[in-house]
Amino acid sequence: MNIAIVGSGLIGQAWAIVFARAGLQVRLWDGDAQALANAKTIITQQLQALEAHKLVENAAHAIKCIQTCDSLAQALENAHYVQENLPERLEIKCDIYAAMDEMAAPDTILASSTSGIPASAFTESLANRQRCLVAHPVNPPYLIPVVEICGAPWTDPSTIERTREIMRTVGQKPVTVHQEVDGFVLNRLQGALLREAFRLVEQGVVSVEDLDTTVKDGLGLRWSFMGPFETIDLNAPAGLADYCQRYGPLYQRMFEHRGDTAPWTDELINGIEAQRRDILPASELANRRQWRDSRLMALLGHKHKCENTNNEPEEP
Repeated sequence: MNIAIVGSGLIGQAWAIVFARAGLQVRLWDGDAQALANAKTIITQQLQALEAHKLVENAAHAIKCIQTCDSLAQALENAHYVQENLPERLEIKCDIYAAMDEMAAPDTILASSTSGIPASAFTESLANRQRCLVAHPVNPPYLIPVVEICGAPWTDPSTIERTREIMRTVGQKPVTVHQEVDGFVLNRLQGALLREAFRLVEQGVVSVEDLDTTVKDGLGLRWSFMGPFETIDLNAPAGLADYCQRYGPLYQRMFEHRGDTAPWTDELINGIEAQRRDILPASELANRRQWRDSRLMALLGHKHKCENTNNEPEEP
């Protein structure tokens, strides 16, 4: 299968890794030649790191699967699937999709990595709009496998199913978003948590550091291997309905206290920023991102090991 990656920024690089490590032929294009050259170097380094964590079997082979292209037409030639990763600006999406719709074969899937622009906003006027959709990853997709698949009202259901199958083939975890909503699903969930986190800090209930500790050493430990519905299903003797009966009134009281929709103020943002910079200087952000990826690699390796043993406990 031939894959075209349009845009060689962080997300484009990550998608190239996802497809190449699965042995697919990847053509990578960017309008900026220097960015394209830099991308190949970064991809090589990341694949080698993944191999060191046993998350890629053969980094050298994966690297050989990736070809950089001088033109968009070259990248799209004989492509079965396209993953577009250009900036989050509607006019850019409209222009690139108009060009791709003319150049790509009629049955080539055209997918966007956009995290907030619905496919209907940039595909309505296309001759082959039925093959367009959003395939929104979580950054970085070679470590966090969920991909949100969301079509426009005119996207052919077979396009969605073909995209899901491609994602499953390369080891991703596709979820179908059945209607276009701002932020799709993942960012809506994250947004709900962020709003409450900002509110609790603003009201002086908890510090920024302790809020993060509550999530990473509390909720996050469970959420790394099960979702919120399974979590509450297991947290009451008789399951989810029992949980709702026991704790529903508590949650309702909390909901009633969350009536405001005021934006985050500059004062609040600056205060939280100051607390974060006390914990982590800006000069250390890049190193901390590398640490994050290393920890994700270790976690993913552990989860793969558990899945390969069918969740059976290891021998003591």
